[in-house]
Amino acid sequence: MNYFRTALLLAGLTALFMGVGFLIGGAGGAMIALVVAAGMNLFAYWNSDKMVLSMHGAQEIDPRTAPDLYAMVAELARRADLPMPRLYVMDNPQPNAFATGRNPQNAAIAVTTGLLRSLDQSEIAGVVAHELAHIANRDTLIMTVTATIAGAISMLGNFAMFSGLTGNRDNNNGFGLIGTMAMVILAPIAALLVQMAISRTREYAADNLGARISGEPLALASALGKIASIAHLVPNDTAEHQPATAHMFIINPLSGERMDNLFSTHPATENRIAALQQLAAAFGMRPAAPPRHGVWGGGQGGPDGGPWGSGGGSRRGPWG
Repeated sequence: MNYFRTALLLAGLTALFMGVGFLIGGAGGAMIALVVAAGMNLFAYWNSDKMVLSMHGAQEIDPRTAPDLYAMVAELARRADLPMPRLYVMDNPQPNAFATGRNPQNAAIAVTTGLLRSLDQSEIAGVVAHELAHIANRDTLIMTVTATIAGAISMLGNFAMFSGLTGNRDNNNGFGLIGTMAMVILAPIAALLVQMAISRTREYAADNLGARISGEPLALASALGKIASIAHLVPNDTAEHQPATAHMFIINPLSGERMDNLFSTHPATENRIAALQQLAAAFGMRPAAPPRHGVWGGGQGGPDGGPWGSGGGSRRGPWG
């Protein structure tokens, strides 16, 4: 579903990249840009997970360091018929999460400490299931390649401006100074629009499949609402410095992007929640009582200091 549209959008990004290359060096520049794009995609294919996880300071955890969280992810992966992904935690106060990796066999899920503190067990399960859905749908590779090409277009646009404004008017590309300025401004915007279109397409699909994996669409809806409201108040400094990765998170981690318009990295949270509520109604579910807060440490997660730490806390999630 929507894969043909995604393929067209990726082709559009590659064409934009070649267009900026043509601006800089004519036909030869376009061919060089095509080769560079292929090389970047190949590099991203093999190293996307390592790059993104390193950017956000993610630390891998295992069954010894977080037994309950690890067991929850393993059970949800089993339900989704996926291999157990590598699991990471980012020391970041903003509640958020993302998945990465070139395929299900080499996938990773990263969650923030803010998410583990702010959400209850069923909500965390919904978020993890959403990320597993991205893995199942092969979105992780698509989104990483998209970020790679979009970032490169912006970089080439800056280089085109430099070359176009320093007297390089002898190119046979026919653009000239005005054309160079127009391309510098419009190419990154067009790349951003394509990047956002791909992200939106995949977020709705991941919400739907994630809700089916966890079996609790209302818990995922509640999680989205909480994350969006807190993320608006709590900055994610790492994401602010790496904006090309913003579309990989379950909720836009950047400040000032809450409207479902052409320049938002995600669909409006209200629209996503409404779709999940419709799915819950189709399942015959009704909204439950408001969930508890603060289940990571902080004294609210029981005598073991929270259900994700050591000690095997007494609370259990909706999986049994």
